[in-house]
Amino acid sequence: MRRQDFAYQLPAELIAQEPLATRSAGRMLVLEANAALCDSTIQELPARLRAGDLLIVNDTRVIAARLIGTKPSGGRVEIFLERALEGSQALAQLSASKPIRAGLEVMTAGGALRVVARDGDLWRIELPAPAVEFFERWGEVPLPPYIRRAPQAADRERYQSIFARRAGAVAAPTASLHFDAALAQALATRGVRRASITLHVGAGTFQPLRSEDVAAHVLHPERALVDAATCEAIATTRAAGGRIVAVGTTVVRALESAALAAPDAATPAPWQGETRLFITPGFRFRVCDLLLTNFHLPESTLLMLVCAFAGRQAVLAAYAHAVRERYRFFSYGDAMLVTRAAAP
Repeated sequence: MRRQDFAYQLPAELIAQEPLATRSAGRMLVLEANAALCDSTIQELPARLRAGDLLIVNDTRVIAARLIGTKPSGGRVEIFLERALEGSQALAQLSASKPIRAGLEVMTAGGALRVVARDGDLWRIELPAPAVEFFERWGEVPLPPYIRRAPQAADRERYQSIFARRAGAVAAPTASLHFDAALAQALATRGVRRASITLHVGAGTFQPLRSEDVAAHVLHPERALVDAATCEAIATTRAAGGRIVAVGTTVVRALESAALAAPDAATPAPWQGETRLFITPGFRFRVCDLLLTNFHLPESTLLMLVCAFAGRQAVLAAYAHAVRERYRFFSYGDAMLVTRAAAP
């Protein structure tokens, strides 16, 4: 597979720059297993699910992961937290006009941090306080690079899902951003149960492929947890004939990682660890039946996962339809409800 196999044309004006006034007011393009398309809305999600289905969400909470500092020379440095480490260390992306070197001290609003060493394409840094505490106090909302405006006070709440409870992500699991209390209640009334996993989304979610050969790409590791309660809920749902509905690609990756760690089990077993699972067409899904997901960047690993789930041609045709119908794209945009394609 080549990177260009997942390209599509997107007018820049369709990239959502602001959230809608109401979380659940977005549109939802429904892609059936037979590739049929239907224009719908997020508020119609309960009607499209069944009593006994299990909705699984990612309960990670986004940290204020972006921070601006200055070198002793006065040069600007952008610090983007990737992961908190033990003590006061962290892994981060560092961007500056001139090369970064180990030993550099960078002054920030919260004090000086020290660049310790290179770690792959990231940097290990020493902070004045534990990373989560430090960035939550001094950082700003890490809006994705395609949102071309400064973060606003409202983004602190809107770039965070209502399910968020475990701090550790540096990007939102954006499919969850469509949920508000009213939608959650409507789903419960419908008889749709809910469970959660944790996958702390890393900055690598925005990392473009650097090679035309898709197989050559390696994802940054992300920490994930699938607990016993969620595994039990999946098993109970399966036994009763219900479906597993993943809210977002992060949920798919966490559940399928857990399934791969227990290859002989009918359902995932409790699991936690780091995942680099890169899902591309040809992957055999063992857990998820439906996927609620936003629209993803051309040639991105997330688009490849959706293509693996529902078929590349069907997904790219759905994206072409979404462009024609002026859907809103990416983090603050609209959604798709996708049924898993039958295995070939």
